[in-house]
Amino acid sequence: MPDITPCLWFDDQAQEAAELYVSVFPSSRIEEVNSCSEAGPRAAGTVMTVRFTLDGNELLALNGGPEHFKFDESISFLLRCASEEELDHYWSSLADGGDAIACGWLKDRYGLRWQVVPAELPELLADPDPARSRAAAEAMFRMKKLDLTAIKAAADRAGEAA
Repeated sequence: MPDITPCLWFDDQAQEAAELYVSVFPSSRIEEVNSCSEAGPRAAGTVMTVRFTLDGNELLALNGGPEHFKFDESISFLLRCASEEELDHYWSSLADGGDAIACGWLKDRYGLRWQVVPAELPELLADPDPARSRAAAEAMFRMKKLDLTAIKAAADRAGEAA
């Protein structure tokens, strides 16, 4: 089976974005930077692609130009965080210069969407007690950056009231 590598289209910030991402994720690095030749499509020597690895996942960043495509909500990267500290790290690093959206979603400074969520969230949202799962969902819907402690507390209060 062939390798599947996501390609991220940037205007002209491919290397800058890749450098930010590898600084945020452990065990990450820039693998290769390829520049345009005299043949183009941009000025010779300008960065065309950056191949990089984020904690074992290979990606490619492409300087495709502003006149073509932008990131939108139809694609995002999901980060399941094992702890509040991990969630705080990724949220603050990726949201810096970007926008907090809702329910754990953010848009980074390059327009790429990320879902930064506690690993335990699916269990809370699928709790067999409908009052607990509803309370967890309602708490989540009021948040931008997710707070697992607050979501659990809302579920616990609903469970006690039932």
